[in-house]
Amino acid sequence: MEKWLLLSVFAQVVLTSVVMVLMGRRRIKAAKMKQISVAAFQTMNLTGASEQVIATGRNFDNQFQMPMLYIASVLFILQLGLADLAFVILGGLFVALRYWHTFIHIGSNVLRARFRVFLLGCLVLWIIWIRLLVLAFL
Repeated sequence: MEKWLLLSVFAQVVLTSVVMVLMGRRRIKAAKMKQISVAAFQTMNLTGASEQVIATGRNFDNQFQMPMLYIASVLFILQLGLADLAFVILGGLFVALRYWHTFIHIGSNVLRARFRVFLLGCLVLWIIWIRLLVLAFL
């Protein structure tokens, strides 16, 4: 089960990497099109940048928030020898929701849909942590 659990972590790393590349490409394109100056990157003052540029940057930042709590939970699960099918399924669901959230955020950016998917991902993460806590003390 440990290896299957690591697949979800790998999928999260892939998502973060893809968003990073997309963010870089969008920023470079915006600078080339003179939407923002290259000097703006010194302080990351992206005033004047398109919504796509800003949303992609914010999404990249988001990949170092709740997903890091997921990765920490996986480390505890593995260290305590608690990996099982339920954690694999919950982990896969969490990461799938992160992909869905990203597609909304850097695509249509419909706030209501994005927020609902975000909350659902948080709920799954809370279930993982509560289950981890309960199993660790049994």
